[in-house]
Amino acid sequence: MNPTLLLFAVAGFAASFVDGALGMGFGPTSASILLASGLAPQAVSASVNIAKVVTGLASGVAHWRFHNLDRTLVLRLAVPGCLGAILGVTVLSNVSGATLRPYLAMLLTLVGVRILVRFAQPMAPTLKDLVTAPGSLKKTIQYDPRGVKAAAFVGGITNGLIGAWGPIVTPFLLHRAVRPRYAIGCVNTAEIAVASTSAFSIIGAMGSTGVSGTLVLALLLGGVAAAPFAAWATRRIPTRPMGVAVATLLLLTNAREIMAWANVGGPWVWVVYLGILATSAYALLLHPQRVARASFAPIGNTTS
Repeated sequence: MNPTLLLFAVAGFAASFVDGALGMGFGPTSASILLASGLAPQAVSASVNIAKVVTGLASGVAHWRFHNLDRTLVLRLAVPGCLGAILGVTVLSNVSGATLRPYLAMLLTLVGVRILVRFAQPMAPTLKDLVTAPGSLKKTIQYDPRGVKAAAFVGGITNGLIGAWGPIVTPFLLHRAVRPRYAIGCVNTAEIAVASTSAFSIIGAMGSTGVSGTLVLALLLGGVAAAPFAAWATRRIPTRPMGVAVATLLLLTNAREIMAWANVGGPWVWVVYLGILATSAYALLLHPQRVARASFAPIGNTTS
């Protein structure tokens, strides 16, 4: 089997498994694996975003059917997200891949840290959904809107650069007391527009060089194969350990690129790796009583 096809399939499997289990992480996980393989950043971003359009459509339909969407919030995320994606792609298409690689690794490392913080200290939103009329399926959700558009704009930039949208925007919405089902549903649906903008902007600016339909198909097939395993994981594996494990994967995968750029070698390489593992272990054990309380805290009434 073609090693490159196998790599894309493995990246798709890992990314889809993470995304299905946590509701975020498809872009950073697949981008980290593909960048670590030596693929050009532009090809990585285009391939990942094309795959995200397909997976996003399936996810968006599912969330629509289960009434996990608020149209106002989707638009509030999608419009600035698309503008940010254009800016991210502009940077990506005007800077050489060799120059960008260490900085993209740093950005992915920050995303890993963001995920680590999110799952080390879980949040429990307490605001209730407000239904416009008795028996109506149309909901208006209550949350703090401050900074939502700015977060979406930043998420669009990182999505254009490395395919990272959910890990930036979803935790921010949870901080703003958006209930998890709506945060994930609205972010995944808005991602269709943001990923489409990113993919078409890259191809429009640089052509399809380095982007292969066969490779993207391998990425998608790997993702489809992971779906049942992700569904199993959500029922069997606690969310916090899964989130910390994903953050650790991102940190370890991108540490090599950063250390090579900084000329770090010898025993210091192992010091860095051990430091990452020790930090992740500490995050997993951080405030265990608080985590238990948050896990069982009431999050308001749900009207389906």
